[in-house]
Amino acid sequence: MRRVVLSLCALALVAEEARAKDFLLTAVKPDKLVIVDAAARKVARTFTIPGGGPAPATIVPSPDGKVAYVLANRQESVSGIDLESGKQVFRADFSSPGMRVKGMYAVEPSPDGKELFVFQSPVKLGLDEYVVEDTRIAVYDTSAGIGAKPVRTIPAPRRTAVLAFSRDGAKLYAISWDVQILDPKTGEVLGTHGVRHWDRSGYGEPDVLALWPQWEQAGIFSTPYVAPKSNVPSTDPGAFRTGLMTIDLATGDFAMDDFENTGTVIFSSVVNPVRKDEVYMVYSTLTKLDRAKHEIVKRIEVDHTYYAVNVSTDGEEIYLGGTMNDIAVYSTKTLEKLATIEMPGGADQGMASLRIVRR
Repeated sequence: MRRVVLSLCALALVAEEARAKDFLLTAVKPDKLVIVDAAARKVARTFTIPGGGPAPATIVPSPDGKVAYVLANRQESVSGIDLESGKQVFRADFSSPGMRVKGMYAVEPSPDGKELFVFQSPVKLGLDEYVVEDTRIAVYDTSAGIGAKPVRTIPAPRRTAVLAFSRDGAKLYAISWDVQILDPKTGEVLGTHGVRHWDRSGYGEPDVLALWPQWEQAGIFSTPYVAPKSNVPSTDPGAFRTGLMTIDLATGDFAMDDFENTGTVIFSSVVNPVRKDEVYMVYSTLTKLDRAKHEIVKRIEVDHTYYAVNVSTDGEEIYLGGTMNDIAVYSTKTLEKLATIEMPGGADQGMASLRIVRR
């Protein structure tokens, strides 16, 4: 009898997943969280983030896809919005009288959804001076509701812009000038991947602009970098090289590989969850990269600059957003433009994340 029940439950889960589809999460100025039905090419729902202005930024969905945590209120609060009701079910305000605390983009829930990790930069406000305090990661209980306070804090390197959990929850990657691997319980530094301090012969220090979290589909963090060559003249076309940094959040594999002489600006990237050697990168162009061969497959001009990029669960569509008033849809195979999805009232997305949940 037990086997029958388990089989029926498994079949129900399979059927539910078959019915589920991709929804995009973004935000628009001044205080709106937007849910987009990717298949229908339209905005499904828009919710107001209480005290969320003037420009909501980082968006991280809970692991079960039921809540979106949004960095808002001039980056001094995280608001948890229930994606069904639109109600605020979680709120953490960082600042207090005499202390201004900014959340500098990096927000990440634990894989079990029980805790929320937020990188913070605090400044003590004196009568005649500001005192810069040590940066930290504040950890919140996601069940704490409105008025949540940190249950603990752990040290974190200044300039941390992305936090990413390993798939098993045992490691927290703090991506800054270098990548620190932290124990999420104790804050112990378990290891470091050199980025600024990569010590690669013939190269200077690489520059990385990693602000957009968009690895939920493939489970691989990726971001472009640019590095100067120290062994060629500055007038040489190869004086600067563009590459891709990746961290496989399941295996821990770390890589930094060049793929072209620098000539095109690229802000962010995402790995295809089905064909994991395919990477898509965006700014004023959309680029398709074969990361196994370190070669560009195709590059096209896009209608305007886009900061964020994500990819459908089936690996067939690319979504561009994160700025201005639309999300553009492209084919992963041909880079043909398929659709444009306008934001409500023509509102600007600013630097909002572009995330995907299955519902």
